[in-house]
Amino acid sequence: MPFAELHPVALVCTALLGLLLFGLGLAVSGARGRSRRLIGVDDDPDSLLNRLVRAHGNTAEYAPFLGLLFLLLGSRSPSGLVLGLIVAATAARLLLALGLLTARTLSRPSALRFVGAAGTYVTGAWLSLLLLTGA
Repeated sequence: MPFAELHPVALVCTALLGLLLFGLGLAVSGARGRSRRLIGVDDDPDSLLNRLVRAHGNTAEYAPFLGLLFLLLGSRSPSGLVLGLIVAATAARLLLALGLLTARTLSRPSALRFVGAAGTYVTGAWLSLLLLTGA
């Protein structure tokens, strides 16, 4: 299917998830180089390397499937609801990553992480149901 047939919101949001995933991967590599820890994580659970690894890993868990949902639903003349959910899911992923990266500690709850995680679950499940029902 040519890109011209995909809704631009679906394309842009998929690209943003890709940039988030690969940007975090690059940041992890840079942090590993600076800390001289080529494998594993730091002893300090709240170090920047550990927060980057967690943000990258969490993004890698959800971004690919969300991107697939975006592209599949974006190829079907998506409704305003679908487009809103795509944008909300993208924002949720960005908020979660931001919450992981800006937290002083990962051992305490964070509003950004909560909103990002809850937003991911709600929008991801809703988009999946819309795909299943042919919306």
